[in-house]
Amino acid sequence: MILMHLQQPPDWKELATKIRLWGQELGFAAIGIAPATGLGDAEAGLLAWLAAGYHGEMDYMARHGARRARPGELLPGTLSVITARLDYWPATTDAAAALDNLADGERAYLSRYALGRDYHKVLRTRLNKLARRIEDDIGGYAHRVFTDSAPVLEVELAARSGLGWRGKHSLLLSREAGSTFFLGEIYAALPLPPDQPVSDHCGTCTACIAACPTGAIVAPYRVDARRCISYLTIELRGSIPLELRPLIGNRVYGCDDCQLCCPWNGNAPLSREEEFAVRHGLDQARLSELFAWSETEFRQKLAGSAIYRIGYQRWLRNIAVGLGNAPTTAEVSAALRSRQDDPSALVREHVAWALARHGY
Repeated sequence: MILMHLQQPPDWKELATKIRLWGQELGFAAIGIAPATGLGDAEAGLLAWLAAGYHGEMDYMARHGARRARPGELLPGTLSVITARLDYWPATTDAAAALDNLADGERAYLSRYALGRDYHKVLRTRLNKLARRIEDDIGGYAHRVFTDSAPVLEVELAARSGLGWRGKHSLLLSREAGSTFFLGEIYAALPLPPDQPVSDHCGTCTACIAACPTGAIVAPYRVDARRCISYLTIELRGSIPLELRPLIGNRVYGCDDCQLCCPWNGNAPLSREEEFAVRHGLDQARLSELFAWSETEFRQKLAGSAIYRIGYQRWLRNIAVGLGNAPTTAEVSAALRSRQDDPSALVREHVAWALARHGY
């Protein structure tokens, strides 16, 4: 059953128009609608990616397998997927400032999406409001909200809904918004008319492939997560491979290089969301300053941040690598020496490596 409290079905085309309007009123930059079926090609690509081992230690990717390409297995009766775009680049910084930060080896670079409040909470709350607004209009209906929290092919679905196309770095790209936005979905048991996909506009450009510091984009549209700095600094739980540490530079949480070089991000809109405003000066913080945080400070300052989930030990591990790649100064050396005897073996290992990089 599609609708649970309605005797006469609504005008589905009119409802789709309303959903886009309601989404706009809630602050979403764009809303699209994709059909919930026909993901066979995407499923084959996903399985090939998993078979190549590109998911690394992200065991949940293999565990969910083809389920990502089968919306009906997450919500039986799913007919449509409502996709939403929410811009995140903080209005108080820009690409030039990000590049300046990357160029200063004594400063820490954190991916711009993580400088403010955790997007999971912001996006989920907004999507739930949109789902309830639909319910207020037509009555109860089966639906589920997703924000990078379940096995969903969000880039594929967003592309099928007309929000953009998959770039060669594997992220969604839009002519109007580049790639600096979050995606979220509402799986709905509603027969909404789907939007038309847009064509690929990457052309012959390979800037993102050339810009990747670790060569993680192994082919157009294919990323080996095991080499990706976002994976190494966020998903990987143990030691960062020795051969990749020097390539990470000062990137201590995520990486934006493939986006910073993309021509389509040249005019990407800045976010108007206060929730994504920079917190605690994280857009320009010094590595030694962040390395000095106690676990209590880490928990207090990063509560409600996406960074919080990696935990204090991995936070220090990542910064130790950044300090190992920093210029040799008294400040850098003192910061590293201060944690030579850290209680965590993981931290001690990376501190020892970093000190050796500076000749100690």
